[in-house]
Amino acid sequence: MLHWLGYLLLEIYGPFRLLKSHLFLIGIGTAMAAGLTWYLLPKLWKRLPSDRGRMHAIGSDLSVGKPVGAGVIFVPVFVLVCLLVLPIDLRFLEVLAVILLVMLEGYVDDRKPGGLSELQLGIIDLGLAVLGAIILCQFQPVQIWLPVIKAEILLPVWAFIPLATTLIWLTTNATNCTDGVDGLSGSLSAASFMYLGGVLYGILGHPGLSEYLLVPYYPDGVAWATLSFVMTGCLIGYLWHNAPPSSVLMGDAGSRPVGFLMGMLVLASGNPFLIFVVAGVILVNGATGMLKVFLLRFFKIGIFRKIRYPLHDHVRREMDWSNPQVLVRFVLLQIVLTPLLLLFLFKVR
Repeated sequence: MLHWLGYLLLEIYGPFRLLKSHLFLIGIGTAMAAGLTWYLLPKLWKRLPSDRGRMHAIGSDLSVGKPVGAGVIFVPVFVLVCLLVLPIDLRFLEVLAVILLVMLEGYVDDRKPGGLSELQLGIIDLGLAVLGAIILCQFQPVQIWLPVIKAEILLPVWAFIPLATTLIWLTTNATNCTDGVDGLSGSLSAASFMYLGGVLYGILGHPGLSEYLLVPYYPDGVAWATLSFVMTGCLIGYLWHNAPPSSVLMGDAGSRPVGFLMGMLVLASGNPFLIFVVAGVILVNGATGMLKVFLLRFFKIGIFRKIRYPLHDHVRREMDWSNPQVLVRFVLLQIVLTPLLLLFLFKVR
């Protein structure tokens, strides 16, 4: 909307040309999202349900009674700010609508005594992930690029939708599993979104740099980057109140839409392997535990027998890490590893 106003008001007052700048809109969008989230959370969190703790989770008793489901506050802020700073486009409206649906699913789970069952959550996540995959491809073949090789691959719809659905489902649940230590899921996700935004804006959304690095140029990369940075702003505003010891928890209403958006942005980059680069710690912490349960439950194959999942529970119990140590060390790992992997991804081609 503001981008459109920039063109409309340019002749009235010259400085309105700033509203035509994607970088300017990303900056004010990130700041608005952070400020609104920071301001609204303490005003509204008394209306949120209270955390009931998690069975078998280490230290879950420390969160009992705290407001949970903060995503139902900061996700609408994200949607509102995106409507202001994004160019008007039907596909991005569809993305925002689905993210709201994911938030509602999580909020129902946060509020319902005992929460939704694993089966219910899994089926709903699957349906929403399919919807996200359809929005991304619009029932058209999708071109992807891969690490190491220069050639691009054109994926037909019948191949892209299952691949995209799997990745979105995985990031949704891995991010949810990582939400167990104050500040951990929000901090790791914020770091991932910052890297994703940088890649989508600075490389894939830049015709010269994308050509130099032998990767596709996506004209809508800037718009996807805007989504990434605005969510970063929301997470920054949330983390102000979630820093140890937390005053409010994001709950499923926050972690699920955050993970869902992460999967969508990775797929928008055209390289599904980017998820291992920008969110490797999230995947190791959460997704490997899901793999362990899946193989044991359906194929009676036992792996990682001596490792407790999510991994943050293992290091707290077996290695005696404190919550702040888990937070700082996990985030440091992600911050250090991602630039190294990005160099490999873009330069070894």
